[in-house]
Amino acid sequence: MEEKEIGVVTHYFGKISVGIIELKDSLKVGDTIHIKGTHDDFTQVVESMQIEHNNVTFGRKGDLVGIKVIQKVHPQDKVYLAV
Repeated sequence: MEEKEIGVVTHYFGKISVGIIELKDSLKVGDTIHIKGTHDDFTQVVESMQIEHNNVTFGRKGDLVGIKVIQKVHPQDKVYLAV
């Protein structure tokens, strides 16, 4: 499966399992992402996304989006879109 880098993790909120991603390209609910870093390497479907605590279905380049993640992520982890 081909992948394209679309962002980087900036924060992780452990109590609610949410990663904050700074987008370098667009992302939408339903997309499959691959998060890869020094400690992390997993793939998941984006089931929900928020910007400034508001539910959205689409994020654009430059947005900071919060995504519920299936395992812990770390700042500087790269986020790839499966295309």
